[in-house]
Amino acid sequence: MAGIFGLEGKIALVTGAASGIGKGIAEVLAEAGAHVIVADINEEGVASEVERLRAAGHRADGVALDLGDEHSIRRAVAEVVGEYGVPWVLVNNAGVQDRQYLLDETVAGWDRAAAINARGPFLMTREVGRAMVAAGLGGRIVNIASMTIDGMMTKGTAAYIASKGAVAALTSQTALEFAEHRITANTVLPGAVMTPGAIGAKGPPTEGPARRPSPFGMSEPRDIGAAVLFFASPAARMVTNQRLAVDAGWSIS
Repeated sequence: MAGIFGLEGKIALVTGAASGIGKGIAEVLAEAGAHVIVADINEEGVASEVERLRAAGHRADGVALDLGDEHSIRRAVAEVVGEYGVPWVLVNNAGVQDRQYLLDETVAGWDRAAAINARGPFLMTREVGRAMVAAGLGGRIVNIASMTIDGMMTKGTAAYIASKGAVAALTSQTALEFAEHRITANTVLPGAVMTPGAIGAKGPPTEGPARRPSPFGMSEPRDIGAAVLFFASPAARMVTNQRLAVDAGWSIS
């Protein structure tokens, strides 16, 4: 894909790209010409997704990554930069979303959500950001938060919402500190998306505003990928510190 949305010659590092929303994001960026790096804790899933993208004629490689482990993050980013080059775009997508009522939530459950959903993106942004700044070529940071922080809520998601709110706040600070290096930072807010993670989430049944049907129905992972592509592309060169909701019209229902 050449032109204003083309990513030819660019490296795109996507966390949680072996399945779900991350898989859709990786696919869309690959179709736009990016060399996609599939990063995920699921090593078999990484290999499978890399093979699938290559079979479709795209350039793809993979790296094993545990967002809950700082050493794993530093090793993975160093491996990517050393073997493939500095990413043009980092997509902080991977996350966990198990549910538990606030009065029953444990410190372990809270800390797990915070470590993977918020601390992980911070560490990825720090490590990839250092490489981007050293290269001096600019870049893009795209963080995947959630429409839960804008009202699309269900009971039992206190830890999840708090962690995603932290991601959105991190985006603003990243945009401020990285602007002088011509690196933008933006947030995508997915609404309801049918993914293995959503289907397999543990905890009480969903109850709350998010159960309200969206006018356009359920989004697909590629719909989130399209929003990421915009932020990653030359079309968004003047766009930073912005949020883009992909909620299938939920907010007007």
